Amino acid sequence: MQGKNRKFKFGEQLTAKGELIRSALISGPGIGWVTVFLLVPLVFILLISFCGRGTYGEIEWQFTLENFKRFIGFGSFGFDPLYPKIILRSFLMAGGTVLFCVLAAMPLTFFIAGLPRNRKLLGLMLLLIPFWTNMLIRTYAWQVLLSSNSWFSKVAVALGFLEPGEGLYPSAFAVFLAMTANYLPFLALPLYASVEKVDWSLVDAAKDLGANGWRVFRHALLPQIKPGLSAGMLLVFIPATGEFVIPNLLGGSKTMLLGSAIGMQFGQSRDWPFGSAIACLGMLTVMIGLWVFARTAGEEGRESML
Repeated sequence: MQGKNRKFKFGEQLTAKGELIRSALISGPGIGWVTVFLLVPLVFILLISFCGRGTYGEIEWQFTLENFKRFIGFGSFGFDPLYPKIILRSFLMAGGTVLFCVLAAMPLTFFIAGLPRNRKLLGLMLLLIPFWTNMLIRTYAWQVLLSSNSWFSKVAVALGFLEPGEGLYPSAFAVFLAMTANYLPFLALPLYASVEKVDWSLVDAAKDLGANGWRVFRHALLPQIKPGLSAGMLLVFIPATGEFVIPNLLGGSKTMLLGSAIGMQFGQSRDWPFGSAIACLGMLTVMIGLWVFARTAGEEGRESML
C-alpha cells in the first residue's frame, strides 16, 4: 500500500506529501504573485461595481445594480446607449489595429525570414528598437509628427484631405497609426516564429499541382503560419481594446474608448463604482469574444486534421 503512494522522480523516491511540498516551492511564488496582484484587485473591483457613489465621490457600501443599468443606457435622463457605443468603438478600433498589424507584419516577417542567417538578428533588432523608448515618449513624438506643421499634414493638405492649417492630430487616424506602430512587434514576433518553421516543399508541391498564388497561400502557407498569426492577433487585440494613453493623447475628445471612459470615472468624475462596472463589463465582453475565438479556432483545427 505504501508503494502506491510513492513516486519516483529522477531516481528519488517521493511520497505524496513530498511531491506536494516540491510543487508548492516551485509554483507557489507565481501563484501567490498572481493572487495578490491580479485576483484580489479584480475581486475588489467586482465588489465596488455593486456599490453606490456618495455626494462627494465616496464609496457607499450598499448593494445596487444602478451602475450596470447606467452602463446599458438607462440613466436619469432617459435611455442613452453611450457606453455600449464606446465598447463597440473600442472593439472596432482594436480590430482595425489588428488588421493593419497583420497587413504590415505579413511582408515584414517573410522578408526577415528570407534574410541570410547573419542578418536575421539585425532585422529583429530593428523591429524591437522602438521598445527601447518609453511608450509615452513615442506617443508624444507622434503628436509632433502629425501636427499641423509636419510634412505629413502638409501632404494631406496638398491632397485635399485636410483644410489648410489643420493637422492629422487629434483624429481617429492618428490613433490608428500610433496603435499599429506600437503593437506591430506583438504580432510580428509570434508570426515570425511560425514563418521560420514553414515547410516550403508544400508550397512548391501546391505550385506544381497548378494552384494559383491565392490558393497556394490559403492551403499550403496559411495553415503553417496560423498558430503564430492567431497568437499575435490575440496579443494585439486584448491590450488594444483597453488602450488608454494613445487615444487620450492623440484622439482627444474625438475618440472616447473603453480605457478613456474607465480612466475618466476613476479620475475627474470620481465615480469608482461606475468605473468598476465599466471595467467588469468590458472584461466580460472581451472574455466572451476570446471564448468564441477559441472555439472557432479549435473547430477549424479539428476539421483540418480530418
